[in-house]
Amino acid sequence: MGLHKIVVITIIISFLSITESTCPPFSCDTSNLDTREFHFCNFSLPVAQRVDDLISRLNLDEKISQLGSTSPAIPRLSIPAYEWWSEALHGLSTEGEGVLFNGTIKYATQFPQIILTASSFDEHLWYRIAQAIAKEARAVYNAGELKGMTFWAPNVNILRDPRWGRAQETAGEDPMVVGKYAVAYVRGLQGDSFEGGKLKDGHLQASACCKHFAAQDLDYWNGHHRFSFDAEVTPQDMADSFQPPFKTCVEEGKATSLMCAYSRLNGVSNCANYDLLTKTARGQWGFNGYIVSDCDAIRIMHLVHGYTIEDAVAASLKAGMDVNCGSFVTNYTRLALEKKKLQESDIDRALHNIFTIRMRLGLFNGDPRKLEYGDISPVEVCSKEHKDLALEAARNGIVLLKNSAKLLPLSKIKTPSLAVIGPKANYSELLLGNYAGIPCNNVSLLQGFQRVVENIGYHPGCNFVNCTSAAIDEAVDVVKKAQYVVLVMGLDQQVERENWDRMDLGIPGQQENLIEAVAQAAVEPVILVLVGGGPIDISFAKKNPKIGGILWIGYPGEAGAAALTQIIFGEHNPGGRLPVTWYPKEFIEVPMTDMNMRPNSTTGYPGRTYRFYKGPKVYEFGYGLSYTKYSYKIASISHDKFHFNNQTADKDTKHDSLHSIIVPNIGSEVCNMTKLSVKVAVENKGKIAGLHPVLLFLMHSKVNDDEVPRKQLIGFKSVHLGAREKTKINFIVSPCEHFTRANKNGISVIDEGKYYLVVGKKKYPVTVLI
Repeated sequence: MGLHKIVVITIIISFLSITESTCPPFSCDTSNLDTREFHFCNFSLPVAQRVDDLISRLNLDEKISQLGSTSPAIPRLSIPAYEWWSEALHGLSTEGEGVLFNGTIKYATQFPQIILTASSFDEHLWYRIAQAIAKEARAVYNAGELKGMTFWAPNVNILRDPRWGRAQETAGEDPMVVGKYAVAYVRGLQGDSFEGGKLKDGHLQASACCKHFAAQDLDYWNGHHRFSFDAEVTPQDMADSFQPPFKTCVEEGKATSLMCAYSRLNGVSNCANYDLLTKTARGQWGFNGYIVSDCDAIRIMHLVHGYTIEDAVAASLKAGMDVNCGSFVTNYTRLALEKKKLQESDIDRALHNIFTIRMRLGLFNGDPRKLEYGDISPVEVCSKEHKDLALEAARNGIVLLKNSAKLLPLSKIKTPSLAVIGPKANYSELLLGNYAGIPCNNVSLLQGFQRVVENIGYHPGCNFVNCTSAAIDEAVDVVKKAQYVVLVMGLDQQVERENWDRMDLGIPGQQENLIEAVAQAAVEPVILVLVGGGPIDISFAKKNPKIGGILWIGYPGEAGAAALTQIIFGEHNPGGRLPVTWYPKEFIEVPMTDMNMRPNSTTGYPGRTYRFYKGPKVYEFGYGLSYTKYSYKIASISHDKFHFNNQTADKDTKHDSLHSIIVPNIGSEVCNMTKLSVKVAVENKGKIAGLHPVLLFLMHSKVNDDEVPRKQLIGFKSVHLGAREKTKINFIVSPCEHFTRANKNGISVIDEGKYYLVVGKKKYPVTVLI
């Protein structure tokens, strides 16, 4: 063969290879004569009918092969391989097996970690971030560089304990806030409208997964591991703390996936809990999607929870799990069948959920690039719009905790020199948090300051973030040469992460000594910038007059450096508010394994989260300062008394000492009739414009009763106000929803008596009569 022919053939083969690698996998190619006659390829038929036809064509081995997270191809039916495991917590992630970043697309926009995004208290912002992530995901998929469109996010566990290593992944400690975050994220990712209910023919842009179901918020603490931990949760706490975010995620968000957790719940493995997965999620909440195990959770059931191999497989599938992250189920399902622990119908049930999602994603409708989301191209990845959104999210989330004598904002003109001290101030990956991908263009905090101030000195101060060794004298020498000082301290992924909970709530190692020494030596009061997800006891810094400003920046994502400098130098007015209580160091005396939310006055147990905790706080839930001042008052309320009589509800006098009624159905006539409109007047009394979240709380008059939440957030809205500007915000309050609590049996009840609507420090009384 001549050289010319060899070159031509080589070019053709290379072109075909590239074409194949950049084509997303799909089934039911309209040009494939072999599949045209399959009913599951008839696009006009209902999805359920198509799925039934597909399952009927599979042999047993093919069926079993589809039960794992890496599903192989079924060549005889022209069904390609599929990877279920991709992550997109705050941007396309390198975690999982679906996103590789090794083709033509090597980056994706990395938004702030969720705990910081939550502090904006802005549902529409949350929705827009999820929209952007989904667009980038579809773009990568359409380019043939993503193996699946199912993403195992968001994490909707509440932040029950401040030591949890995965605090950073959560939307905080309030069940209502976490639920609303879940709805916003799920709708944005899956292609729904912000209001919901607009999915065209049920066609998904991507599939979102609410995890970890349920009551999993311990990873590794003091010898207790999430694999073996048995969460002992009362029906009361389950009903009003642990389940509500998942219920909201399913009922309002219409999430298409749930992930069952590693741990046990009251003695039962979560992934083998029929009451939880099937009776509650599918039966009571109407969940319509697939349930996936946490990775290798079924193998953990065998190795740690005491199940035999065949019982672990059978129990999980019979409970309602559909996809096993890992290969344990695919390896041992035949064994379970042979031992008659499982029937083929159990497998078919799981397959129905599995293939329904793949069809709703448009992967059985021919080339997805010719369908509804097929025109989303790689130009969406790292677009200016998405990078601007990442900056907006970081700016709106950062929380100003202290600003003595109005130290902040600094003036660029009057800042001739700056010292930056911190072990990872010049490490850009610090800003990303866990479950991150490769950012479009990440910049360290030091680099961010270098773009603003010409004369900058830098010293790490500590050897690592855990600061087992500090070069205090050297850091002080740098500080003495600068007009202003920024200390970048706090936590990182070595201190808090998945599989690693914190043992204390103080700032790590010798960081406190370093901060105090630098503050004492500095010309002006210093600015302390705290990185990290979980709360930190920085009482020493609050009290120190030489520490003039404190900012908490969470893990602010790829735009974190720009966001911080814009706030410090006055280009943006901070408005974030803490989505979690910051506890004192002494809280570590409470075992992390104690799942009780409510306090116990007899034993001295203080309770958990702002809703129940009776104890001192470093900072309260919802705390956050601004460069301006806001005032609030309840301007009007449609009515301030509600009367529930024997005809509208059943009395509940058996379960505790309070005079209560069982809550009527939320959609009932009496509940609709008792809704009230609350108008809150907000005024920016300062000279600087700002975006400000307004939080509306409810307080029970019997706040000292351990059964009753001390305070409960019932509404929040963000408002932008110019200098001296006023506005009114309307909240719709429903006693059937917002005035309820769970009794000891886990039943929702409303107590008779006086309540208070609270905004800022203003209270307005409302009475419930029974």
